[in-house]
Amino acid sequence: VATFLSNLDEVLLRMKEDRPESLQADLRMKLSSLLHDLHLSSSSSETPLPSHRLPPITELLSLLQEKLIYAALQSTDSSSLIGQVEQLFRAADPDWLFSQSSDRQGCGLVELQTAYSSVISALIGCAALPICEDDCSSLSAAAYQSIPSRATAVSAVLTALLEKWSDGGGAREDLSDLLLAVAPPICVFSVTHFQDQAWTRANSRMAARRLHEALLRAGGWRDSAHLLMGDKDGEDRGILGRVLDVLQPQLNKDSWQRCEALKFVFAWALLQVSRPGLSPHLPRLLPLSLLLNDHYKPENCMLGVRCLHHIVQNTPAADLRQFNRAEVLYQAVFKHLHTSEAAVVQLALACLLDLLLVFEKPPSLLGPSQSRRKPCRHDDVLRVVLTNMEAEHKVELRRVYASALLLYIERMGVAVCRHLQRLERVVLGYLEVKDPPEEISRLKMLEVLQKMTREAWPRMERRVDVLL
Repeated sequence: VATFLSNLDEVLLRMKEDRPESLQADLRMKLSSLLHDLHLSSSSSETPLPSHRLPPITELLSLLQEKLIYAALQSTDSSSLIGQVEQLFRAADPDWLFSQSSDRQGCGLVELQTAYSSVISALIGCAALPICEDDCSSLSAAAYQSIPSRATAVSAVLTALLEKWSDGGGAREDLSDLLLAVAPPICVFSVTHFQDQAWTRANSRMAARRLHEALLRAGGWRDSAHLLMGDKDGEDRGILGRVLDVLQPQLNKDSWQRCEALKFVFAWALLQVSRPGLSPHLPRLLPLSLLLNDHYKPENCMLGVRCLHHIVQNTPAADLRQFNRAEVLYQAVFKHLHTSEAAVVQLALACLLDLLLVFEKPPSLLGPSQSRRKPCRHDDVLRVVLTNMEAEHKVELRRVYASALLLYIERMGVAVCRHLQRLERVVLGYLEVKDPPEEISRLKMLEVLQKMTREAWPRMERRVDVLL
């Protein structure tokens, strides 16, 4: 440690002179020496090494940041350095790891936050995913070959830091802002790597999952939703806004497709948030959801429709009607009724069923005292569905339409009488065609016929002979 302190100024000067080769060797030696002293102090029965004999943590973090950035830029093997950083975090005293070097508490906390944020960003950069060259193609599995091992190592380092925070640093109220500052990038990193994707393996997913759980424990968050939204009645400790800040540089129509993980992290964060925590962030959540919804790839389109449906379910109708947002959503989802992808149509029909309630009351709730029922958006959707069903021959789509039709007839109530003629043709046409082995379409159509008979009973007497 004494050697580290005596030569720290020399290392900093050499860093300024941009001499990376000598910096690499010196920093490796000094970090190894420091780790050795820390291990001796932590494994012996004596008291831990006094903090005043150690270098300020902010200076050490600054050195580590430079070393990690250099390793990431040069694409060199950084596993040894990352392993040493993990040992450092596991062996060091929490009082030293989270000590403020400045005499003025406010300035010291800002400096500490900046130092940790920088070194965490540098660590995450060592396992950064490669960027696609264009907006159309995807990277091959070979491009992600080295990512899982790097992500596993980085997850272990960050987990060690958070566990040390839980052991001692988290008890200090003056450091609560430090965790809120570093939690967003850690959250984004863990979510990126605990999903089953081309850039992950079983061990990297497990390490990322442990990291995410360590983050929840460190901040006292119950689950991921609590992490993002915070307490409803107490102090705002949610990090959704900060997570979106981390993603913001790539959340635009020109760059979102170049990072494969971005859409999955964004969708994960959005789908965790429920009302009332979603409304304040609606202006930042809608644009990318609409971009995904409009994409030509079915998998992106499906992800976008799921995001939009979640927004509809968890946003007050008044907020959706503001600035004509509901109309934009309606047009964006309605066009999917003309696609031939069964999975997209299924999601779109479910989303529209909830979105229509933003514009109007269900026709089935209008009582006899109401004025004459005028055609509405429910009629528009049902009309398109019946048109598509009459001409559809694909088994998957026929099953999707048959399942959704029952819900729309129930929503329409007696107003379904306006569509009885076409509905009769569709029901008879689907009942005449076999759908082995489970006969899903025909069974659903029998349920539709039962519901139609109950809802439109005044008009059913003249159709008994045809239907029977």
